[in-house]
Amino acid sequence: MNELIQLTAAEAAAKLAAGEITSVELTQAHLDRIAATDGAPLSDNRADGKSGLNAFLHVNAEEALATAAAVDADRAAGKELPPLAGVPIAVKDLIVTKGQPTTAASRMLEGWMSPYDGTVTRKVREARMPILGKTNLDEFAMGSSNEHSAFGVVRNPWALDRAPGGSGGGSAAAVAAYMVPLALGSDTGGSIRQPAFVTGTVGAKPTYGAVSRFGLVAMASSLDQIGPVTRTVADAAALTELIGGYDPNDSTSLNEPVPALTQAVEAVAAQGSMKGLKVGVVKELSGEGYQQDVIDAFNATVEKLREAGAEIVEVSCPHLEYSLGAYYLIMPAEVSSNLARFDGMRYGIRVEPTEGPVTAERVMAATREAGFGDEVKRRIILGTHVLSAGYYDAYYGSAQKVRTLIQRDFDAVFEQVDVLVSPTAPETAFKFGEKTSDPLAMYLYDVATIPANLAGIPGVNVPNAVSSEGLPIGFQVLAPARGDLVMYKVASLVEALSDDVAGQCPAANWEEK
Repeated sequence: MNELIQLTAAEAAAKLAAGEITSVELTQAHLDRIAATDGAPLSDNRADGKSGLNAFLHVNAEEALATAAAVDADRAAGKELPPLAGVPIAVKDLIVTKGQPTTAASRMLEGWMSPYDGTVTRKVREARMPILGKTNLDEFAMGSSNEHSAFGVVRNPWALDRAPGGSGGGSAAAVAAYMVPLALGSDTGGSIRQPAFVTGTVGAKPTYGAVSRFGLVAMASSLDQIGPVTRTVADAAALTELIGGYDPNDSTSLNEPVPALTQAVEAVAAQGSMKGLKVGVVKELSGEGYQQDVIDAFNATVEKLREAGAEIVEVSCPHLEYSLGAYYLIMPAEVSSNLARFDGMRYGIRVEPTEGPVTAERVMAATREAGFGDEVKRRIILGTHVLSAGYYDAYYGSAQKVRTLIQRDFDAVFEQVDVLVSPTAPETAFKFGEKTSDPLAMYLYDVATIPANLAGIPGVNVPNAVSSEGLPIGFQVLAPARGDLVMYKVASLVEALSDDVAGQCPAANWEEK
C-alpha cells in the first residue's frame, strides 16, 4: 500500500508544509486507491452498486488534481496557506457541492447539480483542500446500514459481508479503507458515530448549531448536525475547527467563537492524563442487549481512565429509556415536512402518470412513488400520521415533552460530572440482510447515539478495541452543550489509552493493483 495514503491528515499537512511531498502526489495516491478498491459498476442499473466497497457515488478527480496543483504552485511561490491546504477530503452526498452531483443517494435527486456550495463545502474550498468526491449513504440519510442507498450497498472494509453502518457508511468506509484521510458526514441519530463504531474510525457530532447546516439536504432539522470522520482524534478536532463557526445563513447557528480544539487535543495527548476529570458512566446505556465483547471493551477503557486519574461515577438518566420512542416520532414528523419539497415540480426527477389526467397532484404522486425508496416512504407515512389532526398531541406533542425530560436528565448529570461515557452501539458490525426485515431491530441499533441528538449535545466515537471476531469496537464520549472542547480532550485521552484500532483494519494490507 502506498505510504502516502497511510498518513493522517496532520502528518500529511506537516509533510506538505515541509516540502517533503506535493499535494498532487498525495491526491493522486488517494485517487489511485479509490480506483483500486471502490469497484466497477455491476450493471447499467446503478441500484446494483459496484464490485468493490462502493463508498463513492461520484469521484471528482479532475477538479481535485487542479486544486492540488494550484496549492503546490502557491507553496512553491512562498505564499501563506491554510494549515490543511493540499490535504484531500471527501464529502457525504447529502451536502450540496457546486460542480458535482448531490443525490442524497436517491433516485429523486439522481444527477442533480447544486447551483451553490453549502457553508462547510465553501469552507473546505477556502482551506484549499482537494475534494475527492461524494460518498454513499442511506437514501436521504434514512438508515443504519447503508442498505437503503438507491445506488447499492457500501461494504465494510473490515468484513465485506457486513454493513458499514448508516446513514454515513460511505464516508466511514472511505476513511477506514485509506481512500481519504478526512471526510464530512451528518448525524441525525448517530449517522456519523455509529458508522465510525463499526468501521474503526473516529466520528464526531458537534454541539447542535456549532457547525452550519446551510447546504445540508435536511432530514430532521432539529436533529441534523454536520461533523468529521477521520482515523485520529487530532484530525477530527482540526476538521471541526475548520468547518465550525457562526453562519448567518443558518438560523440555528451559534454565534460563538470556535474553541481551540487542536491545541487542547495535543496537550492532553502529550500529558496522557486529565487531573480532576469526572467521568459519568450512564447506567441506561449498557447492560442487557449489549454484546459481551462491547461491554468488556467498554469496562476495560473505563478502568484505564480510572488508572489515568479520572474519577468514575455511575449516573442515571432515567428518561433515556424513552429516547428511542421519542426520536422515532419527532424524526419522521420532520422528515414528512422536509421531504414535501420533492414534488416533481421544481427540481429532481419528474414522473408523469401513464393514465388519466396530468394534474399537479397526480404528478407528485407518481414522482414520489418512483423517486423514494421503501424506508423513506415508511418514515414519511409515519411522520404524516404523527402530525395529523387528532394525533398531534398524543404522539408528536408527547415526544417533545419526553425530549425536554431527556435534556433535563443530561443537565442534571452534567452538574455532577464533566463527561458521560457509554458504548457507541450495542454490537459490532452485523451482516447484510440481518436486520432489513425487522425495522425495529435496525432502529434499536442506534439506541446509544440518539439521546445526544435529542439533547443537542456533542458526542464522539473513539475506536478502543477489536472484538473476538476481528471487528472494531468504539467508545462514546458525550459532553454538555457547547462542551466540545472537553469532549475532544477526553476523546484524545481515550485514544492514547487504547490500541491502534484503525491500523488493524484488513484494508491496511490491501494492495493497489
